[in-house]
Amino acid sequence: MTSRRLFRRPIFLAAALSFAAAFTASPARADRCDDSAKELANTIDKLKVNFKAANVVYMTHPLAKELSVACKGDKFSIELYAKTDRKVSQDFINLVGAMAAIVFTVTKDDTTTGASRCLKRMGVLRGDKVNMRYRRLTLECVRSKTEASIAITRGKDE
Repeated sequence: MTSRRLFRRPIFLAAALSFAAAFTASPARADRCDDSAKELANTIDKLKVNFKAANVVYMTHPLAKELSVACKGDKFSIELYAKTDRKVSQDFINLVGAMAAIVFTVTKDDTTTGASRCLKRMGVLRGDKVNMRYRRLTLECVRSKTEASIAITRGKDE
C-alpha cells in the first residue's frame, strides 16, 4: 500500500512555488523620464510630448526650437535641454525655469534665476559657452550665430 503523503508533497511544493512567484514579481513601472515628461505636459500650457528614443523624451513648445528630458547618462542622473533663437526672451527663460522646477524638484524661483544668469552671461566678455553651478544643478549655456541653448543637469551623486 502506498502512502498518500508521497503524492501530496510535490503538489504542495509546486503550489507554494507558484504562489511565491506570483507575489514576488514586481509590477512594471514607468521610467522617470516618462513620468517627468507627462507631468511637464500636464502642467505647462502648449507643451506636447513628441516621442521617446533610448533614454531621451523629446517635446515641443512654441517658444523653443528643441526640448528634451534625458535620463541616466554617464555623468548625470537627469538632464533638461532647451534650444531657442540667439536672442533669448524672458518667456523662454520662464519656460525653462518652470520645466526645471518640475524635473529637478527645486523651487521655480531658483531654477528661473539660475537659467537667467547662465543665459545672460554669454557675450563678449565671457564668450559663447558658460558653465556654472547653481543650487546643486550644473548649467551649461552655449550660443552660436543663430541659436542659444541651455542644458541643466544633476550629477549622479547628488
